[in-house]
Amino acid sequence: MPNAARPTEVPAHLRAAVDAAKQKVAALHAELPRWELVVWTAGNVSERVRDDQGGPDGAGDLLVIKPSGVSYDDITPEAMVVCDVQGRLVEGDRSPSSDTAAHAYVYAHMPEVGGVVHTHSTYATAWAARGEEIPCVLTMMADEFGGPIPVGPFAVIGDDSIGRGIVETLRGSRSPAVLMANHGPFTIGGDARAAVKAAVLCEEVARAVHVARQVGEPVPIAQQHVDALYDRYQNVYGQR
Repeated sequence: MPNAARPTEVPAHLRAAVDAAKQKVAALHAELPRWELVVWTAGNVSERVRDDQGGPDGAGDLLVIKPSGVSYDDITPEAMVVCDVQGRLVEGDRSPSSDTAAHAYVYAHMPEVGGVVHTHSTYATAWAARGEEIPCVLTMMADEFGGPIPVGPFAVIGDDSIGRGIVETLRGSRSPAVLMANHGPFTIGGDARAAVKAAVLCEEVARAVHVARQVGEPVPIAQQHVDALYDRYQNVYGQR
């Protein structure tokens, strides 16, 4: 994607969408401690704001994310910061999350993604510490992840290395979650809410499979059943 000039402020035609995203992202951050996916100030949620006037490659898109090191008790819509998809600050008086470059890289290289979440949830992070994928041994995994939850490469925080690892691992995968080695889970979705849901379910299956392994070896689900379960859940289950 060619480098676009950094917007110096939120374009007028995106103002309402950005403000709505700030409300949504601030509210979704409250879900992370509620589901015990984070401690202290760790973790973050972001959502893409699409700019239909910014060109076909998404160069004009923006993302809303929490500022770095801010307590979950202090997260409000007004505290959110806005960046472009190169990770450059567009709006806000605080530094963006230290994971912003990773989020931005995902948005820039996976146009279908509208939300990204990072947590340090205990069980999923324990699998990441072992560098081991979570095998698909539960129908919930087949439903949501379409197979095992893969492990991504080790990458340092601060540049787009983590983002590159996420994209390399999840591009072409049905899983909306990746366990970045020695770090923790990142999840993606069509919007931020879907990415939060994936983060919650990632921790749930990581815990359940870990517990199962304490008493025996879990039984894998046959691929044809995984495919059928995934298709049903994605295309039939729930309200349409």
